[in-house]
Amino acid sequence: MDALRFRAKQGQVKVCASVLMPNHIHLIWRISKGQKREVVQRDFLKFTARAILEYLNKANPALYAKLQVHAADRALQVWKRDSMSIDLYSGKFLKQKTDYIHANPCQPKWNLVAHPVDYYYSSAAYYENGSDPFQLLTHFSDI
Repeated sequence: MDALRFRAKQGQVKVCASVLMPNHIHLIWRISKGQKREVVQRDFLKFTARAILEYLNKANPALYAKLQVHAADRALQVWKRDSMSIDLYSGKFLKQKTDYIHANPCQPKWNLVAHPVDYYYSSAAYYENGSDPFQLLTHFSDI
């Protein structure tokens, strides 16, 4: 969440919706004019991967070891190389995707909370009651 807040405060992105799950993240963000999506996404993934690796190396060496890939260009890999990125062209599609990511923590596979608003690492509460504990969100109607 710190990495997202940094990107937003630097004016690189406007984050409209997010949910940080145990093994993945969903984001809806608008890349600011003058910024290249590939660069912003690469920098975000690189920064977060380094932080995750640093944490796991200390806190969970067994999980850290599972991230070893011995690829030609890296020894460790946190994020999938084919992380999906799609453009959201209509308000209806944006709302649909926002609802989908907010519902993610409630899915039977995860069962993290009963209601999306109750999941701390989600922007669902922002749309319900204006809560933005990470101070990084922009309402999707404002972009």
